[in-house]
Amino acid sequence: MEYGFTQKLFGYFYHSSCMKQAAKQKLNINKKAIKQEYVSIMKNAKDIGKSRLMSSYCMGAYFIALNRKTPLSPEACYELYKDGLSSNKLFHIAVGNANSYLDKKKMPDRLKWSADSHLHRYENDWVVDIIEGTPQDDFELGYDYHTCGICNLCRDEDCFELAKYLCRMDYVLADMMQMKLIRTKTIAEGADSCDFRYGRK
Repeated sequence: MEYGFTQKLFGYFYHSSCMKQAAKQKLNINKKAIKQEYVSIMKNAKDIGKSRLMSSYCMGAYFIALNRKTPLSPEACYELYKDGLSSNKLFHIAVGNANSYLDKKKMPDRLKWSADSHLHRYENDWVVDIIEGTPQDDFELGYDYHTCGICNLCRDEDCFELAKYLCRMDYVLADMMQMKLIRTKTIAEGADSCDFRYGRK
């Protein structure tokens, strides 16, 4: 895919967050090698157009690069990633909060995104159904992902086993936004879909 401004911006954001955390932990890491590997993965990745989840696609690419170019275990890489992003104040601002995320005014746009995703314009992009919670439900907003871009990218890069670690980041993000996330299955762990159900804490 084209390695443009958006891919560079997300790469810089993830890289700076993780490297600051690595410095705190006094880890001996080759920053340049990780960055170069990220660029290589993104250029080799299948195009997903102007996907709403480009940030997640880039997150997946950076996590793969981090695993390839450090001696750390996948678990240690995940902890580095989680702690790096969690300590980044800008990241907290960017993800928002429960009120902004669960705003019902966003539903029409989300439903359009869902319909567009089922057109399968891009092989590696996410395919999703949106579920609006009712007063009888224990959630306000749900997603059923039938195709996952991160899983596709990890599969293409012959490291599908790494996808499950990035699934755990969804709980970290939900916690940042003061939301609860209930999920019973993921594609990364062999299921046919991922069922996300978000509500307020």
